Amino acid sequence: MKHAALLRGINVGGKNMLPMKDLAAMFVDVGCRDVITYIQSGNVVFSASAAVLKKLSADITSRIGDKFGHKVPVILRSHEQLAAVVHGNPFLRAGDDQKLLYVAFLAHTPTADAVAKLDPDRSPPDCFAVIGSDIFLSLRNGAAKTKLTNAWMDSKLSTISTARNWATVLKLHEMTQG
Repeated sequence: MKHAALLRGINVGGKNMLPMKDLAAMFVDVGCRDVITYIQSGNVVFSASAAVLKKLSADITSRIGDKFGHKVPVILRSHEQLAAVVHGNPFLRAGDDQKLLYVAFLAHTPTADAVAKLDPDRSPPDCFAVIGSDIFLSLRNGAAKTKLTNAWMDSKLSTISTARNWATVLKLHEMTQG
């Protein structure tokens, strides 16, 4: 089974630079197979055993820190989890423009109490829906102007998030097939 690793905050705006060939080599070094990177913003598709998967996020975060000095969270999703995201986007079903759609992938599923405390009017007309360990976003103000940021979500939900635009989500879903 193939998985996607989503790294937060690398190669964005000239910060936390990390060559994709080095990142791919790290995944191979810890026991992953069929490693492919997608674009420069920290997306890795791979196959791995359950034992490797169990330690993978911590192992890759540690290796990046040791080699490049960056503390980079790594969030994993299986093909099945990506399929659920692709087929479960409430804003896509509502007919929102795909160019406005994003998904924030969470490291942990937030509590129902934490989700209930999120302010739905934080950044109108932007809107969000938390479903399991994913936050579906329709960023009608645009990604650069929204107040629905990783920092806000992380602080309110006591987890770590990394967001991808809808085109990237679709591509990672496609790449994890087979």
